[in-house]
Amino acid sequence: MGRWICYICSRVADSLMMLLVLALSCNPSTAAIASPSAPHVKPSYSFGRTFLGLDKCNACIGTSICKKFFKEEIRFDTWLSSHLKLPPSYLLSYSGNYTDDAKSWRMVDITRLTSKYQHDRADKRICTSLLKTKTCSLEHALRRTQRFQKWLRAKRLTPDLVQGLSSPMLRCPSQRLLDRIVRRYAEVPDAGSIYMDHLTDRDKLRLLYTLSVNSHPILLQIFPDVEGWPFPRYLGSCGRLVVSASTRPLRDFFGAAPEVAADLALQLLAVLRSMGTNDLNYFFYFTHVDAGTFGVFSNGHLFIRDASTLGIIDKEEGSHLIDDQQEYKDIFSCLTVDCQSAFVSCNSIGEKHSLVMVCQELLPKLLKGKFLQPVQEKIDSFLQHCADGLADDQGVSGAVAKLAELLKPLRSCDSRFAYRYPDCKYSDKY
Repeated sequence: MGRWICYICSRVADSLMMLLVLALSCNPSTAAIASPSAPHVKPSYSFGRTFLGLDKCNACIGTSICKKFFKEEIRFDTWLSSHLKLPPSYLLSYSGNYTDDAKSWRMVDITRLTSKYQHDRADKRICTSLLKTKTCSLEHALRRTQRFQKWLRAKRLTPDLVQGLSSPMLRCPSQRLLDRIVRRYAEVPDAGSIYMDHLTDRDKLRLLYTLSVNSHPILLQIFPDVEGWPFPRYLGSCGRLVVSASTRPLRDFFGAAPEVAADLALQLLAVLRSMGTNDLNYFFYFTHVDAGTFGVFSNGHLFIRDASTLGIIDKEEGSHLIDDQQEYKDIFSCLTVDCQSAFVSCNSIGEKHSLVMVCQELLPKLLKGKFLQPVQEKIDSFLQHCADGLADDQGVSGAVAKLAELLKPLRSCDSRFAYRYPDCKYSDKY
């Protein structure tokens, strides 16, 4: 009898064990708890090719920094939230974080060359005007154009290949400037050559597309900050997104303390002076300025944040196109601007051109009501003389020089201005 009871108990225990195993297998969460060896699933950020613009390549900027995005070594600020969602695709720019070692991070700006709406409208224009359809392969359509066929056959980037493009940088092109573009184009392996032999058909289309939409990333590449040019560092592109070192727009400093405003105004005037007179004999001028054109790094150093409205005149070689030749227009001329927009004559640009715009649009907002009388009255008077632009180049330059002399003693020397501190304590320059 006892043996029979033990047998029944053994069978019941086996049945209970089987039920427990079945219960665990039916409840994944319980199974995970019961099995300490189960691997931990790391949350992952997912990119759509559409968000980056990779679905539009090779009608895009480049792919040099895509790996950083997919390896999560570039993160948008919104990724720091618990939702791990990408930001809205309709924004023109984003704040991000960049790392090379997954330990130290630095701020970067992630920008589109134009708004997604303008990109979409330009894509539609390509399809409807070239292939007469609402949708198409952008690369296939652009490859068939007469301009790109000339690019494919060309050994060297010459002025006739860029004539009619809307970029201010290319309105008065010289062969020296175009050679510099090819030699320093950062989306391809560096060949150090002025000839386009190292550019594939894909590379040529990306370069042409970038120059047609917005020359900002090209300027950052061919005039790098490490050589002393006042631009943020170009870090790379992925699809239709550009990554560069982070700056705060000048508009954030319109309410700054008087000594900060004086320092930024002096830096702004110094940048304009360097862009007019430099060792390479290029004359840079703005076709438009606003509160986002200039930016300030965390160390207080002022840079050109948006180079899209910068034109260049080669004082050494001059322009290789006369003005009426620039009237040539095709689909590449109209990707982001009205095809009917008129070009500014190369001969109409003087030294006072950018100074007048800055005196009209930026310096009054930065310096207005910041200082005690009679200093403020003198500042306002010099600004008005400059903004009127009625005098010749020398007259405007003279007013700006007097303004700079007035501002120099108004700035301070302390750790807020890390780009020149503590040097300013031991130098008469400051």
